[in-house]
Amino acid sequence: MILDHIKKKESEVNVIANSQFQIRKEFTENTIPDFRFINQFGEEVTQAEFDGRMYVADFFFTTCPTICPAMAGNKIRIQEAFKNNSEVLILSHSIDPRSDSIPKLKSYGEDVGALKGKWHLVTGVREEIYEIAKEYYVTAQEDELAKGSFIHDGSFILVDGERHIRGIYDGTDLGSTEVLINDIKSLLEK
Repeated sequence: MILDHIKKKESEVNVIANSQFQIRKEFTENTIPDFRFINQFGEEVTQAEFDGRMYVADFFFTTCPTICPAMAGNKIRIQEAFKNNSEVLILSHSIDPRSDSIPKLKSYGEDVGALKGKWHLVTGVREEIYEIAKEYYVTAQEDELAKGSFIHDGSFILVDGERHIRGIYDGTDLGSTEVLINDIKSLLEK
């Protein structure tokens, strides 16, 4: 069902690797809906925290044996590039809320170097997390045949201060992450 939604929206997805940033018309018409999750510090995180700010969203789980370590390293690069800019945040959604408790997310955040107030590692109701993944045009679901029992892609989704998706990037690729960082800088200049 998630894959069907993504295939249906395939023409709207702007996956960026080593290309110049471009806003897609489809993204200007769609907005990320309201959400309510809990971060690694036990604090409620809602869309209000991100309104008027750009953020990079992604989906992960703390015991991921495949792509998550590379993604975490690239999120550190993003965090470092905008460490002193309160207009750029990171929002990482756990797709394993049964295992990824608040203390586990906090420990993971400390291990990877997530800064409080800059990088939110969130958990919540599984169905709500999977539903919002669809709004970001990404795959996130349980799959007992997959390594780690979950299937998710390694996308970083750039969302502007008005909740519009501005681009989707390969979060496992350093080059794509550098393009994302440059695109954020370009948007900040506008």
